[in-house]
Amino acid sequence: MNAFALWARNNAWTNAVLAGACEGLSPAEYGARRTGFFPSIRATWNHLHAVDRFYIDALDGGGRGHRVWDDVPDFATAGTLRPAQAAQDARLIVLRERLTETAAARPLDLDRGPKGMIRERVDLVLWHLFQHQIHHRGQIHAMLAGTAVAPPQLDEFFLPSDRNPTNPFAATAVPDDGRAGAGGPAVQPSRNSSRA
Repeated sequence: MNAFALWARNNAWTNAVLAGACEGLSPAEYGARRTGFFPSIRATWNHLHAVDRFYIDALDGGGRGHRVWDDVPDFATAGTLRPAQAAQDARLIVLRERLTETAAARPLDLDRGPKGMIRERVDLVLWHLFQHQIHHRGQIHAMLAGTAVAPPQLDEFFLPSDRNPTNPFAATAVPDDGRAGAGGPAVQPSRNSSRA
């Protein structure tokens, strides 16, 4: 499985876990003003979903371009956001699992509206999308810490020894070849390095 497909699965799992936690908030708590790049958990999730729609449409050849922004949904609760986000995440998994190395390096024209068509590269758009998701999910996670809902663990995906066996995305993400926990470090520390 290629790195893009692994990150797509991680993205789907993390979104599902975080949105699931946010479902524990009342609509008022979900939309309450908080400190973050966007002023609420609701606004941040809506932004994430809207940006995903834009990039996935471009990557998948949907053809909507800048018109995607004409009908951005405003999800009032995590319960209404979650299935729509899951559908986007599933679309991204399919797209990334069929992505070849050659296709990843091809140019991709993004419709930036008044700025015109901007030429980027498929792989760089994918990495940007992942980074965008991580950036804003971290803000949601931090805002959630100011509520009665505990922020969930979001980093137990890639290592077989960390994986939750009920995680449908991670269970097939990286096969456990029996070497987990065996042997020494892959990179030997230098004599001057400090141990964490």
